[in-house]
Amino acid sequence: MLIASADVVTVLSGGLVGFILALIGGGGSVLAVPLLVYVVGVKSPHVAIGTSAIAVAISAFANMLSHWARGNVRWPCAIVFSAAGIGGAVAGSSIAKQIDGQKLLVLFGILMIVIGALMSRKRAASGDASIRLTRASAQTMLPKLIGTGFGVGLLAGFFGIGGGFLIVPGLILATGMPLTLAIGTSLVAVVAFGASTAVSYAVSGLIDWRLAGVFIAGGLLGGLIGIVAGKIIGTHDKALRSTFASVVVLVGIYVCYRGVMYFM
Repeated sequence: MLIASADVVTVLSGGLVGFILALIGGGGSVLAVPLLVYVVGVKSPHVAIGTSAIAVAISAFANMLSHWARGNVRWPCAIVFSAAGIGGAVAGSSIAKQIDGQKLLVLFGILMIVIGALMSRKRAASGDASIRLTRASAQTMLPKLIGTGFGVGLLAGFFGIGGGFLIVPGLILATGMPLTLAIGTSLVAVVAFGASTAVSYAVSGLIDWRLAGVFIAGGLLGGLIGIVAGKIIGTHDKALRSTFASVVVLVGIYVCYRGVMYFM
């Protein structure tokens, strides 16, 4: 009965993440670790990070296929950015595993506050839709893609998140592509970073595979509901995004509080 109850909570938590990802196109994954630790009851923050990394990668892969079908993925840019970021993600996850779990949660809470603030900012939709990584553009674009990719991958691996809200502005900065293409292209990197982080944690035995399966199942169900809800909500997307940004900040403050109180 206890196992059944735990599974229900895990499905609902995964469902919330999937619902948010489908509804507003990102940000939901940052709630995965707090949900696993404070709601599901995973005792080790490291196991929560490793387990959430798998869920993030699979959710991003499903969304990536949709964007790819609509022509929103610039593969040469995505491959270079992701390749550089994988090295960063492996390095970041290796560093994180050496840090005390509670201290890591405090840092994670600070990151949530920053992400919430970034989410509340209006992002410009302008950009060059014809942008391509070619021999002519490689001289200026390649160093930016590699440098930005490694830096974002480092943060994504360290915190066990997809990093979409860091990858999108990173891609825009490095290439000048419009927001729609940056979102589609970023999902390739989210998959790569999430998978790299998950492998690093799996090698160290820091993944609860059964929990990951239940959480992902909930995420898929929540995603389907989110797609339907998104069609109903329609033009109220901006208000919803602002509300969610506030929730992320509040949860980040709570995570910091819990982490600090642990040491007092």
